[in-house]
Amino acid sequence: MLPRKRVPGAENEENQAAADEAQLKKTRGGDLISSSAAMEEENSWANGMETDAVGSKQAEIDEDLHSRQLAVYGRETMRRLFASNVLVSGLQGLGAEIAKNLVLAGVKSITLHDEGNVELWDLSGNFFFSEEDVGKNRALACVMKLQELNSAVTVSTLSGTLSIEQLSNFQAVVFTDLSLEKAIEYDDYCHNHQPPICFIKSEIRGLFGSVFCDFGPEFTVFDVDGEDPHTGIIASISNDNPAIVSCVDDERLEFQDGNLVVFSEVEGMIELNDGKPRKIKNARPYSFTLEEDTTQFGVYKKGGIVKQVKEPKVLRFKPLRDALKNPGDFLLSDFSKFDRPPLLHLAFQALDKFRHDKGRFPIAGSEEDAQQLIDFAVNINESLGDGKLEDIDEKILQHFAYGSRAVLNPMAAMFGGIVGQEVVKACSGKFHPLFQFFYFDSLESLPVEPLESGDLRPLNCRYDAQISVFGSKLQKKLEKARVFIVGSGALGCEFLKNLALMGVSCCPRGKLTVTDDDVIEKSNLSRQFLFRDWNIGQAKSTVAAAAAMSINPSLHIEALQNRASPDTEDVFDDAFWESLDAVINALDNVTARMYIDGRCLYFQKPLLESGTLGAKCNTQMVIPHLTENYGASRDPPEKQAPMCTVHSFPHNIDHCLTWARSEFEGLLEKTPNEVNTFLSDPSAYVSSMRNAGDAQARDLIEHVIECLDRDRCETFQDCVRWARLRFEDYFSNRVKQLTFTFPEDAATSTGAPFWSAPKRFPQPLQFSSSDPSHLQFVMAASLLRAEAFGIPVPEWAKNPKKLADAVDKVLVPDFQPRAGVKIVTDENATSLSVASIDDAAVINDLIPKLEECAKRLPPGFRMNPIQFEKDDDTNYHMDFIAGLANMRARNYGIPEVDKLKAKFIAGRIIPAIATSTAMATGLVCLELYKVLGGGHKLEDYRNTFATLALPLFSMAEPVPPKVMKHRDMSWTVWDRWIVEGDLTLRELLRWFKDKALCAYSISCGTSLLYNSMFPKHKDRMDRKVVDLVKEVAKVEVPSYRRHVDVVVACEDEEDGSDVDIPLISIYFR
Repeated sequence: MLPRKRVPGAENEENQAAADEAQLKKTRGGDLISSSAAMEEENSWANGMETDAVGSKQAEIDEDLHSRQLAVYGRETMRRLFASNVLVSGLQGLGAEIAKNLVLAGVKSITLHDEGNVELWDLSGNFFFSEEDVGKNRALACVMKLQELNSAVTVSTLSGTLSIEQLSNFQAVVFTDLSLEKAIEYDDYCHNHQPPICFIKSEIRGLFGSVFCDFGPEFTVFDVDGEDPHTGIIASISNDNPAIVSCVDDERLEFQDGNLVVFSEVEGMIELNDGKPRKIKNARPYSFTLEEDTTQFGVYKKGGIVKQVKEPKVLRFKPLRDALKNPGDFLLSDFSKFDRPPLLHLAFQALDKFRHDKGRFPIAGSEEDAQQLIDFAVNINESLGDGKLEDIDEKILQHFAYGSRAVLNPMAAMFGGIVGQEVVKACSGKFHPLFQFFYFDSLESLPVEPLESGDLRPLNCRYDAQISVFGSKLQKKLEKARVFIVGSGALGCEFLKNLALMGVSCCPRGKLTVTDDDVIEKSNLSRQFLFRDWNIGQAKSTVAAAAAMSINPSLHIEALQNRASPDTEDVFDDAFWESLDAVINALDNVTARMYIDGRCLYFQKPLLESGTLGAKCNTQMVIPHLTENYGASRDPPEKQAPMCTVHSFPHNIDHCLTWARSEFEGLLEKTPNEVNTFLSDPSAYVSSMRNAGDAQARDLIEHVIECLDRDRCETFQDCVRWARLRFEDYFSNRVKQLTFTFPEDAATSTGAPFWSAPKRFPQPLQFSSSDPSHLQFVMAASLLRAEAFGIPVPEWAKNPKKLADAVDKVLVPDFQPRAGVKIVTDENATSLSVASIDDAAVINDLIPKLEECAKRLPPGFRMNPIQFEKDDDTNYHMDFIAGLANMRARNYGIPEVDKLKAKFIAGRIIPAIATSTAMATGLVCLELYKVLGGGHKLEDYRNTFATLALPLFSMAEPVPPKVMKHRDMSWTVWDRWIVEGDLTLRELLRWFKDKALCAYSISCGTSLLYNSMFPKHKDRMDRKVVDLVKEVAKVEVPSYRRHVDVVVACEDEEDGSDVDIPLISIYFR
């Protein structure tokens, strides 16, 4: 059993026991059981709700818990979710996955419905079930464990017959095991209900899956794709019909023909500033045509922002009874199977007919049952008239029949993500719904050798459903597999659950190793479902491994807390890598992915790669000798704003927040650290600064002196004074200096206006203690300054009125701009420090002042450096950064943002939701069947890019590796050339000569062992290569390692052309 979620208010055992009792309280009839402590009216806390002044319920969003999800959905969508009641009917694997994703997302309530009892067969699909649950009602067996995931969601059950009237209690209903006859009845009711109830029917049948959505006669999508509206900075607008709008080449425009846009801040052609949406066409990277006659408008002078207007979209769904006959366009996932969806549309109807007539599923391996289903499909096809299929692939239908009873975990994970996202769309209007049928299969996952019917027979074990599809031989391979999962965060939790259900590494010969050096944080709990609130601060890998073992006690797993990197190659040594059958990445950064990719290349191990970004996900299969490696193709690096733009000429809120984060780290972390470094050993510090003698050293000393002299704080009032003067410096004095140096009418060296787009001319701010945003900045800055100096915070510090009184007592000196001040305007500059030939002399002048500052400090004085932590809303870090950014935005006339949006940008939060994570891991595990089964060709594997927002699924064969050739030899990036024996350098060169190659350079790491251009290297000809590696490259060869690796540069012996050869491994022992 997974660890149980504590109920709020259960601080002691008596409270917890009372809460547990309340969770089992019956609330309706004999078959509805609620897991919440009481009905909603008695338990507003349990649903994250609060009552406003007029008595209505308003969702209170826990931003610490849901920050990554908020980055995807936004507050409004989250509030709609928090007000939604959902029914999930059918609690085999698919229903459990859907319910898990919705509970993590935070709907108001979920009602689980299932009239069936848990069978041993179900244990390979539903991770909530254990062998102790066999014989219990499925819904009742799930309810408590689902409630553990989120105490703010009311989870209840219906274990009896579902009446059609009960559907009116829900905004969305999901059915995962429902006959077509009943589905049509329920859908008709939902479609015609006022307001309509969103109806979803989804099924998993072996390696086949389907989804049908009906959100009513008119469903409004408020945000089709979830992307931020695109914007552009205007450079010119013509007085034409139609008008041509050009934008600065700072960033490419992302507009498309037909988009609506609005204009603002346009000078001259002010008619465009009326807020009216206008349609564009001929969209290009830096210009577009406006469908408007501007010949009578004012002449464009300068400035202007153009912003996309996102229009709501109304969809008209057909009810199921009509859609079955006229399904329209199917949503495709794999263009190599463009003709598959119509066949599967028939197959699922034929299976429904079979179950209706026989009262059971086709038996796995029964040709008679398969033929019966095929006959049903043929008959249905014949009844379609002109719409019938010309050709029916009976082999596909046979596979469909054989595995139709099985609910496979990878399929459930994948479809649980898809359907879970459709429910979110139904409840919120966020993202485009699936319209209306989606069919999918992964027949390529089947073993390459033909399956005998006897191999599909059940063995009375928890893997029987999987065996009915893949056979017992593959099941044994899965159990014996040795797999390495790198990371145990959101992806890692899903992978561990999936592999435990699949039986991977579930025998003594198998082993699953998981490693992660991170610990659990509160924000993890909204996606990383193996963790609970009391696990916060514990090692992710250890907790996740224990939870995975509770899903399947047979799992043979080892949890490590080591970061897989060059520093841990004594832990993950050669023997470890050579023992593996597959590696699964569950990482969140490119550097770590590249390292693991390199290891898999070197040891020729399959790597299953995946990643998510909000509603998007991708998977990549890296298979030895079949596909290119992960590092073979790289995304271009993100464009960074020039330093001068960030520091002096921002034109969007990202620039302001980047600057604010930099100021936070400089003032509160780097400078206090520098002070402590100086105070720890003043003489050594002074010596190192003198030796450096550059602009950077000069700046560091100046910052330390400033911190310990002019800006030193001894009382909280000093901190208030410092904060008030910082405000004046940042948002008034610096702006006055900038506009004095570059007046509004300033020109560049070419005569062009200096303040032309994208530059924005700033205005200084006048501080006012009555402005809440000004006062909030001072409060956050004062509190953090006090923390850095170890100064007690008085009670009045957080009282706005008393703080305002303290601020008003601060004397602010007048500021006069100075001539000759240098402000960096070069976009290629990498530092704001201006080097000078006098830097060393200035440093010598500053050192006595530095030493004098130290004398005035109390004995043992040290500062408290503050490291930025975005996920603690009580520490004032984000208050300070948001205040810095928004005041700067106010200077430059840039729209301000709230603290949450500031956290996303400054905290570099990666948007994440449970649904896309679940889908990605399901897709990867379908590929894992192929990897561990062995023998599959390139065309059997699939890489995937998907976005659940649109939705869009794009699957394709992986790209093969590039082949290099020389004479009759060929190789790829996967190859290593093995040289056996403890060779001398001369013998190694002869080895290459035998291959018609002339080796002119041999290196190990960064050291050159041999180069034909260096006469002295000829003295090394009779030295052993391994000795040169040890002596020249200073490489220690561990006792367990039998070889050394060298990089050799070669040319063709005949024509002298360079030949790019593989890595050379010399096995010397």
